[in-house]
Amino acid sequence: MKLKTYFFNTKFFVKSAFFVLLISFCHLQSQRTLTVGGTNWTVTIPSITEAGSNYTGTYESATNQILLAASVPLLLGSGKVSVHYEANPTWNSNLILHARRTGNGTTACLTCSITGGTIYITVPLTTDVELFRIQAIVALASYTNIPVQLELSGVSVTIPATTYNSRVVFTISAL
Repeated sequence: MKLKTYFFNTKFFVKSAFFVLLISFCHLQSQRTLTVGGTNWTVTIPSITEAGSNYTGTYESATNQILLAASVPLLLGSGKVSVHYEANPTWNSNLILHARRTGNGTTACLTCSITGGTIYITVPLTTDVELFRIQAIVALASYTNIPVQLELSGVSVTIPATTYNSRVVFTISAL
């Protein structure tokens, strides 16, 4: 009678376990979510009553015009919240949109942080630009009601009078 002996190859086991952990970590890193809420912003531009006058040129929305909810996975996870706009359907290139984060929102995570985005940045057409970052240290970073304010500049009598619309798009990604 033959007896088979199996040896436990610890080197193979350690490599396999490391590979499984790496795959799991990469999967967790991709689990970022972002939800956008708030209301549409309609800029009220006052009428010009005197010949030779121009508009003030800059208009601000409410400080909480847009409310974001974002989550970043644990284990030293991070997320970059970016923004751009799309003409919807008509926009004038002389009109410039800006955005800024006006607060941190709410979170139960004591070891998480949210940084950047508290001064206005120019929101580009179709190309993402970073607005702020979220960092999770040892727990899931979950923020709600992160307030974002918009600003419109470049309003002038030289721009043809019509209705201009755009859609502001937010994304979250790994750093």
